[in-house]
Amino acid sequence: MRETSPEVPARLREALVSADFTVDAVRALLGEVADGGLLRNETTPALRRTATDDGPLATLTRLFLLQTKVSADAAERALPGLVDRLAAEGVLDRSVSEVAARLDVRPYDADGQPLWVVSDLTPGLDGMPQRVGADHVLGISPASTSLAQLTLRHDVGRSLDLGTGCGVQALHLAAHSRRVVATDVNPRALGVARFNAALNQVADRVEVRDGSFFEPVAGERFDLIATNPPFVISPATGERLVYRDSGLPGDRVVEDIVRAAPDHLTERGWCQVLANWVVERDRPWDERLAGWLAPEVDALVVQRETLDPAAYVELWLKDSGHHPSTGGDPAEYHRRYDTWLSWLEEHGVEAIGFGWVNLRNGGTGRHDLWDWPYDVEQPIAPAIGAWHDAVVTEVGPEAVLTLRPDVRQETVGPAGAEDPETLVLRQQRGFRRARQVDTVTAALVGACDGELPVGALLDAVAQLLDEEPAALREDTLPVVRELVDEGFLVAGQP
Repeated sequence: MRETSPEVPARLREALVSADFTVDAVRALLGEVADGGLLRNETTPALRRTATDDGPLATLTRLFLLQTKVSADAAERALPGLVDRLAAEGVLDRSVSEVAARLDVRPYDADGQPLWVVSDLTPGLDGMPQRVGADHVLGISPASTSLAQLTLRHDVGRSLDLGTGCGVQALHLAAHSRRVVATDVNPRALGVARFNAALNQVADRVEVRDGSFFEPVAGERFDLIATNPPFVISPATGERLVYRDSGLPGDRVVEDIVRAAPDHLTERGWCQVLANWVVERDRPWDERLAGWLAPEVDALVVQRETLDPAAYVELWLKDSGHHPSTGGDPAEYHRRYDTWLSWLEEHGVEAIGFGWVNLRNGGTGRHDLWDWPYDVEQPIAPAIGAWHDAVVTEVGPEAVLTLRPDVRQETVGPAGAEDPETLVLRQQRGFRRARQVDTVTAALVGACDGELPVGALLDAVAQLLDEEPAALREDTLPVVRELVDEGFLVAGQP
C-alpha cells in the first residue's frame, strides 16, 4: 500500500460507518450457519445468503470478506466516489463492470470499540491454494487475538507495538496510551499500519517506524510493550515469511526480546510477549527459560501447550501453503518436511512450547514459570495483573485478606455423611485454579472477609478445633502464602 493522503481513509471510514459494516451487523446479515462457515474459511453459505442483496452491507461483505466480485454499480453505492481512488491505492481492482478486492477490509471489535482492519486477503478460502508472498501482511489471526487478550489495559503514557504487522495491537494500545510507537521491517506492513491508524482515527497517537525489533527505539523507554514476534522455529534457510520467520536460529528472537526488554521499560513498565520456545531433550523447559529472565523483573511465564516436532512442522507447512491439501507440490512438501524435521532433531528439540512471557520491571525479582494447559477465562489480562498484585502482597499474621468472590467450595463424600472426604476450592474466573484443602484451611478462607487479620482468624480456628495456636500459625501461614499466590485470597477489603 502506497502512502496516501488522510482523505482516503477518512472517506472510507464514512462509507463503512454508513453501511453499518460492523461485526454484529455482518453476523446478523449472514446468520449463524453462514457466519460459522466463514469462520471455517468456507464462503458458499454466505454467498447464498447474500446472493439477492445488493445493499451496501451485503456488497461490502461479499467484496471484502467473501472475496468475490461485485458489480461496479453496487460497489459505487457502497463506496460512493471511492472506487477509483481505492483502486489507485491498491485496495480494489476494477474493470468496466465489476470490482474485486485486492486487500481485506474487516470489521473488528476491540474491547467493545468497533474498528476496521486492512490487511492482505485471507488465504485459503474454500480450500483454494493459499501460498502467500514473503511480505504478506497478516490480518486478524488467532495469535493477534491471543496477544490482545493477554495485554494489560491500564492507562499508560507510552506503549510499544513491536513488530506491528497490520497494526491491530497498536489500535488496541491507542485506546489507553497517550502515545504508541509501532515498528516493523516489512515496508508493506508499515504502509498498512499507517492506513489503519488513520482509518480508525488514532493517527495522532500512533507513530509507525521502520526497523528491526528494538533498533528504531534505541534509548527509549515505555510503560507497556506488546509483541507477537515472528517466532516460528525453523531452519534459517530458503524462503522466509516476514510475518512469522525472523531469520534467527531456534527461538533466539524470543530470547533476545525477553533479555532486551527491561532496558526499554520504565520503572514499573510491562512487556508482554506471545511466543514459541524450544523444549530441549533431557532439560526442563522452565529451567532453560529461567535463564533468560533478568533479576530486576518480576516474571510470569506460562506454557499453554506443546507440540512434538512433526506436528509443529506440519502446522507451519500448511500455514505457508506447502501442504498438498492447500495446493502445494507433494514432492516439495516432503522435501521441506524432511529438512525441517532433520534440523530440529539435530538441534536436540524434543518439543516446541507455546505461551506467554510477562515481565514487570523494577519488581521484587519473583520469577514464576507455570505449565498451564488448562482452560482459562479470556481476556486473561486481568488475571495477569492479579498475579502481580499477589506477588507484592505481604502475608503474615497482620495481613488482612478476602476470599475472592468467584471462589466456590466443593465437597465430595458419601451422601448423608457427617464430614466430607474432600474439600476443593475452585475459581470460576481467571486461571480457574482448583485446590484441595483441609478443614483448617477451609475454615480460614471462609472467615477471610477483609475484617480481621489472618493471625486473629487462625487463633479463632485453633480454639474451635482445639489446636495449639502457635503451632497452627506456623503450619498454616505458608499455606496462606500459597493461597494468595494462586489467587484464592486477595489483600484488603472486598
